[in-house]
Amino acid sequence: MNRLTYIGIAIASVVVLAAIFASVFATHDYNAQNLMLRYAAPSGEHWFGTDALGRDIFSRVLFGARISLQVGITVVSVSAVVGTILGALAGFYGGFVDKFLSGYVFNVFLAFPGLLLAIALVAFLGAGLGKLILALCVIGWVGYARVMRGQVLKVREYDYVQAARALGASNMRILFTHILPNAIQPLIVQSSLGMAGAVLSEASLSFLGLGVPSVPSWGTMIDEARGFDLLINSPHVLFFPSLAIALTVLAFNFIGDGLREYLDPKQRAR
Repeated sequence: MNRLTYIGIAIASVVVLAAIFASVFATHDYNAQNLMLRYAAPSGEHWFGTDALGRDIFSRVLFGARISLQVGITVVSVSAVVGTILGALAGFYGGFVDKFLSGYVFNVFLAFPGLLLAIALVAFLGAGLGKLILALCVIGWVGYARVMRGQVLKVREYDYVQAARALGASNMRILFTHILPNAIQPLIVQSSLGMAGAVLSEASLSFLGLGVPSVPSWGTMIDEARGFDLLINSPHVLFFPSLAIALTVLAFNFIGDGLREYLDPKQRAR
């Protein structure tokens, strides 16, 4: 793996540790208000400064990592499982099953812009962590399904699969023993890149006021920091949550690119 991959792993490790030990690393209660210190600049007391209500931005950024990673991991896990199952069935059985799933179901979901569909779902269902995750899962599984379908279509024609079929192996045994283990590699790369997309989508929905209420979120912090005056007079209110999002997304993209090179023998040799 290249140097950027290790940088991505290092950044992602810091974000994960910050999320797990947020209550340990936080220097203040993330909801504690002190109106006398509104928009205080970064200092030894408040490392990242304070926001409009005098709340400590450093502590809020740490706890915001929890929401981002919780949403990202859950969305990627659920989407990968659903997408793998449906994509594998479409690619393995072909015929009517493939036509129905890839020709109709996949295309119906791909016809809608993902983020707009998520906004519509969250607006309809209401704000909340579970509803936010559900909305992102609804738009996220199709990408995994398309990747898995393509891989299964390729792997099912290999000689060892044909040999297993000739020996009388059942369809389920062929699919789960011979095909999926050899078709899963691109899904690993997709999952890493999907983490970056899920973190960015959660921040976007929170920025629009459709995130998790009463809990620190990087997108919500950016929304609260909007305004020309704040950008000029108190840029730290906007800078630190934006930096957290940028570094997290960049880290998972670096990891995804590194995994793609590592798992592809041609790119690894080059």
